[in-house]
Amino acid sequence: MIQFLKDSTFAVNDVINRSWDVLRRHYFSIAGLCLLLFLTSNASGILAFYFRDVSRVLSSFMALIFVVLYFGIQLTLFKYIFHVVDDAREHVSLQDTVPTTKEISYFFIAMLSLVAIILGAFAVLAVIILPVIYIFNSTKHAVDLFTILSVLFLISFMMRVAFYPFFIIDRHERPFKAIRLSFAITRGNFLKLLLLLTFLTILHLLSIYFNYRSYPMLSAALSLVNSFLVVPLSSVAIALAYRQMMKEYKGEEDPTFIKNII
Repeated sequence: MIQFLKDSTFAVNDVINRSWDVLRRHYFSIAGLCLLLFLTSNASGILAFYFRDVSRVLSSFMALIFVVLYFGIQLTLFKYIFHVVDDAREHVSLQDTVPTTKEISYFFIAMLSLVAIILGAFAVLAVIILPVIYIFNSTKHAVDLFTILSVLFLISFMMRVAFYPFFIIDRHERPFKAIRLSFAITRGNFLKLLLLLTFLTILHLLSIYFNYRSYPMLSAALSLVNSFLVVPLSSVAIALAYRQMMKEYKGEEDPTFIKNII
C-alpha cells in the first residue's frame, strides 16, 4: 500500500510538472480562455438578474445561450490544450479548436444522461435507507445517512465520469460510449485523481476559509491566484492526466459499465 501511494504521488507530480511547462509556454492563450469562462459566467448571472422580471421566456432563452456558450468555451479550452500538447506547436489557431455542433450536442446528451443516472441512484439509495426510519423510529438518522452516502457517491461517480468530454472532442465518440470509456480509464486511477484534485483545490479552499474568517485582503489575493494560476493549471493538468491514462489503458475499445465499476 505504501509503495502504491508512492507511485501515485510520483505520477501526480509528473502531471503537475508537465502542466507547469505547458502553461508557461502558452499561458496567455490558456489564461485568456479561462478569463473568458469567468466573464461568461458572471455576465450570465448579471443578465439573469435584470431579465428575471421582464420575461421568463426571454430569461430562459438567455440562460440556454449562456450555458451553451460557457461549455463551448470550456471544450475549446481543452481542445486547445490537446493541440499544443500533441502537435508541440508554439502557435495554435483558436479557430481550429472550436468544437463542432455535433460535439456540443453529444456533450449535452451525455450530461443529461449523467443527471438522470444520478437522480436514479439517489432514488434507489433512498429506498434502501428507508428501513432506517423504522429501526431508529426517527427520520434524522435516515437523512444523515442518506446525505453522507449521497456525497460519497456523487464525488466518486463524478470523478469516474469526468473525462467523458475528452472522448467526445478528442476521439469523436458517441455520448454513452464516452461515458463508458471514462469509467474504464479511471479504473485503478481513483487515488491518483483524488491526489491531483486535492492539490489543485487547496488554494481555492484556503480562499473560502480566509473569506469566512473575515480576512478580505488575503482572500482576494488568493482568489486572484486561483483565477489566473490555479484554474489554468487545473485545466492543463486534467487534460494531461487524461492523456496519461489513455496511454496506459489496456482495456477494451468498447467497454461495459459492469466490468469497470470497481
